[in-house]
Amino acid sequence: MDSSISIGALARRAGVGVDTVRYYERAGLLAPRTRLPSGYRRYSELEVARLRFIRRAQALGFTLREVRELLGLSARRDVARIKRSAQAKLADVEARIADLQRIRDGLAQLIAACPGHGRAADCPILRSLEGDPS
Repeated sequence: MDSSISIGALARRAGVGVDTVRYYERAGLLAPRTRLPSGYRRYSELEVARLRFIRRAQALGFTLREVRELLGLSARRDVARIKRSAQAKLADVEARIADLQRIRDGLAQLIAACPGHGRAADCPILRSLEGDPS
């Protein structure tokens, strides 16, 4: 049991807070390797690696549900499905980027058309938001 570490040590090694570790445990993504008779959680290097995996997957935009699926696919070594999951995430990200670019362009046009002074009734931004096509 000498190689086991506490929840605080696990959190520090993975660069997260203790509450984050507990959150992932409640979500079923992480579990302590053992518990001491006192109830204290003990973790191993496997949990450190798993926690880092979870954090990196989230940084790439995967939801907790998707992370859970990736962990399952990883355990089964199903590389083809892992790749398809990453491809689907990339397509989702690209679609969101396209939506954000359309929003950016629309806002830029409205801002360029607005003099920034005058009557509110003449404001092209307000007129656009109210549905006035002029």
